[in-house]
Amino acid sequence: MSAAPAPTGNGAEAAAIAEDSPAPRRGGLARLVGLFNANWTSWAGLAMLVVIVLMAIFAPLLAPYDPLDQSILNRLKPPSADFLMGTDAFGRDVLSRVLYGARISLIVAIAAIGLAMVAGGTIGLVSGYVGGRFDVAMMQAMDVLMSFPSLILGLVIVALLGPELRNLIVAISLTAVPPFARIARAPTLAVKERAFVEAGRALGFSHARIIFVHILPNVMSEVVVMGTLWLATAVRVEASLSFIGLGVKPPTPTWGGMMRDAFENILDAPWIAIYPGLAILALVFALNLLGDGLRDATDPKLRGE
Repeated sequence: MSAAPAPTGNGAEAAAIAEDSPAPRRGGLARLVGLFNANWTSWAGLAMLVVIVLMAIFAPLLAPYDPLDQSILNRLKPPSADFLMGTDAFGRDVLSRVLYGARISLIVAIAAIGLAMVAGGTIGLVSGYVGGRFDVAMMQAMDVLMSFPSLILGLVIVALLGPELRNLIVAISLTAVPPFARIARAPTLAVKERAFVEAGRALGFSHARIIFVHILPNVMSEVVVMGTLWLATAVRVEASLSFIGLGVKPPTPTWGGMMRDAFENILDAPWIAIYPGLAILALVFALNLLGDGLRDATDPKLRGE
């Protein structure tokens, strides 16, 4: 009996795609639960983050007072039954301001890192796929941006644009673009050499389709894990810029701004700085737990594979 003829034309390319394509994965929700179950710190960080997010969303219901209401008669009151976290130098309830301040920190962090993920991820994907001099030029530009500390670069940008919420988001996102470009470029260099990508080119697929349909799903997990870790950095940068007066303008409550206002009364009324400081610590800790857990669960080396 003669051997079956080898597949030719589109058949051979389809076979290459089938052989080299990643194995079928579980559903998105099941896979996400599996990643979380691989490391209990992911659940701990997620639980803390959900609590903080819910407190920010329902701040109007949870806050006992209006965060902007001033009362000279109640200024610098220590924590009590009436004011669970005390009051500041203007008689404003610290608990109410902490709850509303969570909104600013979360909005700035999520918006800034979301923009950085899109911009940096796109730069890394395109740069790694195109290669050559274009890749070298883009990565050198990213290296120049990465040479500046994120806080210093954010400070310069906000100082130039002005202390507004939109400018704060833009400044923090620009500081985070280079790491996302790097983290997206590295796996792109390997994936673009796979047989299923070569077969896609042979079938006449456009470069955009190859990048965003075939390569992007294979690098997305690294970008998302990096995003959770950089959310914590964004919270710290926002608080630092607010502390030096380059954040959202007062009287809008922000955790960094509250700590700045407490500086003059730090010895007489330490609770004004302690509670927003603990809020920053809790949010950063939750994001780091979540990011570290996801990184451990998605890294084959750490899983022993």
